[in-house]
Amino acid sequence: MQDLLFQQGLDITLFGMGIVFTFLLLLVIGTSIMSRVITRYFPEAEPAVSSTNSPSGDNARLHAVIKAAIEQHRKKR
Repeated sequence: MQDLLFQQGLDITLFGMGIVFTFLLLLVIGTSIMSRVITRYFPEAEPAVSSTNSPSGDNARLHAVIKAAIEQHRKKR
């Protein structure tokens, strides 16, 4: 009796794990296929390079923003 219950429990466990594994495998395959289709037929546009913004200007602005954020943080303490 005990062996029969143990065997049934093991069968149900393996069956359930097999179903979950199969579902996850199909999910990964489906997601990969959809990703390839989207990137093939709808590629991302290349970002336009603007000549008005120089990298040094962006770095200076970023430096000023970071400096202001640090000062504001220190004032709160």
